[in-house]
Amino acid sequence: MDIDFSLVLVSLVGLCGGLWLLDSLLIKKTRLAAIQDFKQTKIRGRTQEETDFALAELEKEPLVIEYAKSFFPVLFLVLILRSFLIEPFQIPTGSMIPTLNIGDFIIVNKYAYGLRLPVIGTKIMDVDDPKRGEVMVFIPPHENKYYIKRVIGLPGDTIRYEDKSLYINGELVNKEYIEDIIVGTSIGELSGTLSTEVIGGVSHPTQHIDAALGRRLRTTWVVPNGHYFMMGDNRDNSADSREWGTVSEEKIVGKAIAVWMHKKPGLNFPTFYQNRMIN
Repeated sequence: MDIDFSLVLVSLVGLCGGLWLLDSLLIKKTRLAAIQDFKQTKIRGRTQEETDFALAELEKEPLVIEYAKSFFPVLFLVLILRSFLIEPFQIPTGSMIPTLNIGDFIIVNKYAYGLRLPVIGTKIMDVDDPKRGEVMVFIPPHENKYYIKRVIGLPGDTIRYEDKSLYINGELVNKEYIEDIIVGTSIGELSGTLSTEVIGGVSHPTQHIDAALGRRLRTTWVVPNGHYFMMGDNRDNSADSREWGTVSEEKIVGKAIAVWMHKKPGLNFPTFYQNRMIN
């Protein structure tokens, strides 16, 4: 089960802030009143040291309030950064190979496509719209989890993908052959090709498998208003808009901008030599 970190952060910030407010409005007044009563009450036989100790105990904040006040600023700062500026994301599948590999840790710019409220995702400020060729993190229409793919179609575009060729509004997107490669799939390693593709002025690598791994019945899609057509760079091994449809503007998370760490699955140490900007 995936953990909704935004919901966890919002809940923790609300809890800590609520405890701090409760202390300020109610508990602290009770504590101050007890201290005042103690100072006005003279108890015979009590030394100054005992008096000071008793006052210190009365002045102490409850442990839960102390923790709430300590954690609130840190949690609030993390919530602001993660919700409105940047968010880390780990690549879980190979659908974006060769651009992104399984185990890559990337930085997602949450500000690029507008400011959205955490958890509910309501946009509160426009900044820019996704452009063709950009790599975007989003929530797909069929599953409530983060996906990452490349923006292929904008609202109103006609997308056609047939015989391993991509057409945008009737124009063929040319691929420049680089080399023959071996592509890992769920049924084993197969021969394929590595190419360079340019979409929206963005040059990026793609890979295709030479063999046909099943033929999609549908080859053409018209992108509705307020939606985007997404595809993985690993064209023959990617579940994307060709299967589950276009992505609503309301489900956009942010723009992937850089790889900052890589960790192979299993008990492996993270590495930083693969750090790079994402095209």
